[in-house]
Amino acid sequence: MAVKPKKKCCVSKKRCERCPIRLLKEGKLPDGYTVKKRRLVKADKHAKNVKAAKKKYPKAA
Repeated sequence: MAVKPKKKCCVSKKRCERCPIRLLKEGKLPDGYTVKKRRLVKADKHAKNVKAAKKKYPKAA
C-alpha cells in the first residue's frame, strides 16, 4: 500500500496527500474501504448496518 488514508477528512480546500475523499476519487483507496460522511469506513461493515436497520424498523401498515 502506497499511502495510508486518514480516518477523517480535514475539509481543507487543498486536499492533502492522505485525504480519503481524494484517494476515493483517484481510485487508490484500499480494498474493502469506502468514504461515508467524510469518514473512512469499511464497506462490508457499513452495508451490514444498513441492512440491519431496515430489518429492525418495519414499515407501519
